[in-house]
Amino acid sequence: MLNPCDTAFVTALAGLVPDGVLSDPEPRHLEEPRGRLQGRAGVLARPRSVAEVQAIVRACAAARVGIVPASGGTGLVGGQIMAGGALPLVLSLERMSALRGVWPEENAMVVEAGMVLADVQAAAEAAGRYFPLSLASEGSCRIGGNLATNAGGTGVLRYGNARDLCLGIEAVLPDGSLFNGLTRLRKDNAGYDLRHLLIGSEGTLAVITAASLRLFPRPAARVVALLAVPSPAAALKLLALAGELAAGMVSGFELIHRMGFDFLAETGFDLAAPFDPVPDWLVLVELELPARVEAEARMAGLYEAGAEAGLVRDGVIAISEAQAAGLWELRETIPLANRKVGAVSSHDISLPLSEIAGFIDLAPAIIAPLGNFRVNCFGHLGDGNLHWNVFPAKGEMAAKHQAVRDEVKGRVHDLVHSLGGSVAAEHGVGRMKVADLARYGDPGKLAAMRAIKAALDPLGIMNPGAVLAE
Repeated sequence: MLNPCDTAFVTALAGLVPDGVLSDPEPRHLEEPRGRLQGRAGVLARPRSVAEVQAIVRACAAARVGIVPASGGTGLVGGQIMAGGALPLVLSLERMSALRGVWPEENAMVVEAGMVLADVQAAAEAAGRYFPLSLASEGSCRIGGNLATNAGGTGVLRYGNARDLCLGIEAVLPDGSLFNGLTRLRKDNAGYDLRHLLIGSEGTLAVITAASLRLFPRPAARVVALLAVPSPAAALKLLALAGELAAGMVSGFELIHRMGFDFLAETGFDLAAPFDPVPDWLVLVELELPARVEAEARMAGLYEAGAEAGLVRDGVIAISEAQAAGLWELRETIPLANRKVGAVSSHDISLPLSEIAGFIDLAPAIIAPLGNFRVNCFGHLGDGNLHWNVFPAKGEMAAKHQAVRDEVKGRVHDLVHSLGGSVAAEHGVGRMKVADLARYGDPGKLAAMRAIKAALDPLGIMNPGAVLAE
């Protein structure tokens, strides 16, 4: 049983940390981006050093007060929001945003967890290197949260998830002790790899305070195209063709349905697809190439081969960085339009590539008996991650369908699970998908997760209620 972060605890904690570390909770640390959860907290702690993080965690452990780690606040599964239970302490590392070191010749850098992802990218760029993790929220999300949730983004096809870009981490464990694992080594088989245990644990096992990150040489050339395809099945064949014609160079392959562009127009975004009419299905393809390769010629070759095979019906190849950025802006603005329309139920799912087309064909019929819905399907086709989101008919509000929301989600998730997929692809479990993990998770895995949680956090103070049901 946890104790509340009450006035007496805050007063005692204030005597252990310097002035300015503790303050009243701020709305931005208590609000879920889509308004689905409203958080609570007894105090907001914003430490400026690892030693201060340790002091705060030790005090919470001694008093058995829950800790909710806060990063950029962009998470969509409620991992950063605690709406019930004993009043927690919210721990934000936003003041710990330093670049501790960069080693261009090693393709490595060490940053503190509070550094904004866009600033991580800029620091790599300043060193003549490239950090490829890229998300629509990169201007506000922070690298600690990216690692805590094993963030994906648009470059997973070539570079992997956040865990694949991390060489080592520093973290404060639930008893306040420090795990100093900031190695820059590529090979280190000295015992269990705690880095991979803590990455993706969503703050339930430790507080990540710094990370050693993998860098890459900057691509000498980049080319982006938006291609019209007959169907998702054709898009998957085009993906395979791209892998053959540009092996190791495909850095992005995004599937987009026409509904996304309908939503952009409906919600007032001044962005238009370079097609009239907009085809039902498109793919956004990005190639990153070395200097010796003619980028535009390689993309043109893919277009021609795709057209010859009946996989591409039309297309636009960006001829400048501005045009490439404009095509990506279309893709990255669709989630903002979705939010304005208001979803009945959103689904961050992943599937084996061979099952994607079948899922897209089957899923609408499964939810059709529950109401008159529109579906916006888009996502990172290259790594099998779809955002298959259900919306009310035009002119209706999502609230009208609140009574069937759980049934919609359940039917979609049941289908995903039956096809060997995951209902928590890149956003994690948080608090919103705890029941889903319990329903679909492998029993052996769940038992092992509970054993690990009990071993590292026996008091249950680390992000209580997230990932595993209390």
